[in-house]
Amino acid sequence: MKISNVLKPENIILDVTATTKAELIDELSQKLNDNGYLSDIEQFKKDIWAREEQVPTEVGFGIAIPHAKSTGVQSPAIIMGRSLSGIEYSTESCNLFFMIAVDQSSSSEHLQTLSKISTFLMDELFRAKLILARDQEEIVRLFEQAEEQDAQALQRPKKYDGKKVVGVTGCPTGIAHTFMAAEALKNAAKELGVHIKVQTNGSTGVGNQLTPEDIAEADGIIVAADVKVDMDVFGDRPVIKTSVKNGVHHAQELIEDAIAGKGVVLNQGNSTLKEAKEKTRLKQPKIYSHIMNGVSFMIPFVVAGGILIALSFMFGIHAADPNSPDYNAFAAFLSTAGGSAAFALMVPVLAGYIAYSIADRPGLAPGMIGGMLATIGGSGFLGGMLAGFIAGYTIIALKKLVKGIPDSLQSLSPVLILPLVGSFITALIMYFVINSPMAWINESLQGWLNGLTGSNAILLGALLAGMMASDMGGPINKTASAFGLAMFANQIFEPSAALMVGGMVPPLGIALATTLFKNKFSIEERNAGKAAYIMGASFITEAAIPFAANDPLRVIPSNIVGAAIGGGMCMALGISLQAPHGGIFVIPIAASNPLLYIVCILVGSIITACMIGLLKKPVYQPKSNSSDPSDKKALTTMKSA
Repeated sequence: MKISNVLKPENIILDVTATTKAELIDELSQKLNDNGYLSDIEQFKKDIWAREEQVPTEVGFGIAIPHAKSTGVQSPAIIMGRSLSGIEYSTESCNLFFMIAVDQSSSSEHLQTLSKISTFLMDELFRAKLILARDQEEIVRLFEQAEEQDAQALQRPKKYDGKKVVGVTGCPTGIAHTFMAAEALKNAAKELGVHIKVQTNGSTGVGNQLTPEDIAEADGIIVAADVKVDMDVFGDRPVIKTSVKNGVHHAQELIEDAIAGKGVVLNQGNSTLKEAKEKTRLKQPKIYSHIMNGVSFMIPFVVAGGILIALSFMFGIHAADPNSPDYNAFAAFLSTAGGSAAFALMVPVLAGYIAYSIADRPGLAPGMIGGMLATIGGSGFLGGMLAGFIAGYTIIALKKLVKGIPDSLQSLSPVLILPLVGSFITALIMYFVINSPMAWINESLQGWLNGLTGSNAILLGALLAGMMASDMGGPINKTASAFGLAMFANQIFEPSAALMVGGMVPPLGIALATTLFKNKFSIEERNAGKAAYIMGASFITEAAIPFAANDPLRVIPSNIVGAAIGGGMCMALGISLQAPHGGIFVIPIAASNPLLYIVCILVGSIITACMIGLLKKPVYQPKSNSSDPSDKKALTTMKSA
């Protein structure tokens, strides 16, 4: 069913009068009824709302596509509405609306039409043209042109023409790898002629969310994520479940395996999906996944709170203290927003989203309440983690118990019974069992860290930074990060400084090595080295991964040594950092001594670069492909050897 065959000029409202979602559905439905496409408008609206209650039909980018199969439809049609001022739909304001009406007996027409519309609307230029269109006829022409271009593109032969793949990407921080993996999958799909839609579970929430229709139409499904993803939505479909890092570096192989229906983790051969999941579970225990889910939601609070407090120090160290002669009202505001608000929410958010990872939405309230009790009771970050697990598994147990209650009470279970009883049990355990011993452990750890001086401080800094540089995003890295966040939550900021050194040194050291020792790297690696300068300065350690993967025995030890020396120097100098993420952008305001801190990073980077330069062998570059004088030098070196 072509869009242009069912989207008629008389079914286009350029300026809807509706100001709410309910009014919009009424207005669009009434237009369809007035134009003779509906036999029972009330039944059609009932079916539209039933579909909305399953999953809201907004698709992002300011677009909503309410649709339904209904016995109230007389003939299939699409009606378009446009609101330049925007209408709050479900979770966002939308400007473009496409209501699809299909007879209940239709098989897949509305799914195909929905897919076509969604595909065209992903194009930003196409959306802009719809917003700027002057009349209904121009909008119809735009869809006709888009369908014609789509048909021409389909005629160009590619390896997997006509195939469709859906994917989900997500990393613990939801900042870099989430979107890098999504982009890599899209680029690979374009080369293979595959239509792909990728949902990103990023730090700002879910983007480009997959719909049941997307999943039903897909020839393959890929989940490249290191955080919890709701796998239930895929039903019994084969799913390739792998790490977000594989999504970045092996996108084409993942797409080809997905289309082939393998349903296995990358490089697992012909294993079954169950075997692949088991291997993934063994590599990354569930407890790790739950903790990382909580940490990923906690990090924005940590970063925002740390930077706000650091900004308050610009007015003076004691400028937020009302009893100080340096008191400044704006500094007090910044300190309150960062400390009393953002920092106070860190542990409850951590606990809440650990519980959410375990038990979904019913675990959120008990987890956050347990986390707040951990904060009040002094058990801090460690107590918050325990609260999250207690709340999550309490809800899991309660879900089994409430299965037998009458159907009339089942609707109360997720909003009343589970949160209330779960919160009570979690609070009881935290208040009477966990808080006292965990507070003692917490205070002892703080006392030990505060008392670290000399060689002990150097050793701790070297250990943390070296762990950060060892597997660059892996479990050792994340263990060090979790320790730093725990100390940060207890307002001990020196470990955070060492950890950021450990995260910045590997990419910066490698980038410096590609500049100083050009004959040791290929042209492609030198180009990647330029990007590594920017990513390293932004505290994106993963820029070093391709280099480490290509030559692990030389690059990884160099990274660890340089990072450890930089981190040891940082702790020896007593440098603290009140923003555990952000790289060069937060150092001027968040580091206790920005200049010395930068020196620590540079020293570590130079040591890493020099070690790589000494350990790596020159690469052979064919003369015909060489445009760099250093390539000729490499060739001469190889010949003389």
